[in-house]
Amino acid sequence: MLRVTKLTDYATVVMTVLAARPDTVMSATELADQAGLEAPTVSKLLKPLAQAGLVEGFRGANGGYRLARPADAISLVEIVEAMEGPLAMTECSLHDGHCGISAQCGVRTNWRRINDVVADALRGVSLSQMLGDAAHPAPSSPGDAKRIHARLASA
Repeated sequence: MLRVTKLTDYATVVMTVLAARPDTVMSATELADQAGLEAPTVSKLLKPLAQAGLVEGFRGANGGYRLARPADAISLVEIVEAMEGPLAMTECSLHDGHCGISAQCGVRTNWRRINDVVADALRGVSLSQMLGDAAHPAPSSPGDAKRIHARLASA
């Protein structure tokens, strides 16, 4: 089963809280309250999000966090990679030669193709779309583009 970790899921929730109030600097405690998470968990999430340049922090009495860029300029793949590192469905999707059977492997090319499709799908969803989906779920129809139903897990 492929799935994002709980922390990555929570990071997306925190990012949507920030996206809902783009001009507001929010403390970790305020973010935790809005997201329904524990404050220590939110503090743990904010560090890698800030290191990835997705949120910016402000010190002082009125300090806190806000999005570093507009929500429509932040893709879901950026959040996933900030929390879990580079997206790789298999070891060879990211690095050649780290697998003992790579010389005779017949499926590596297809795993890389699948990895690219998943990365492109995540790249194609912005944080603003995630926020919008929470408020207004998009109807699905049989005529929709190809869908990939997958959950990603860290290696």
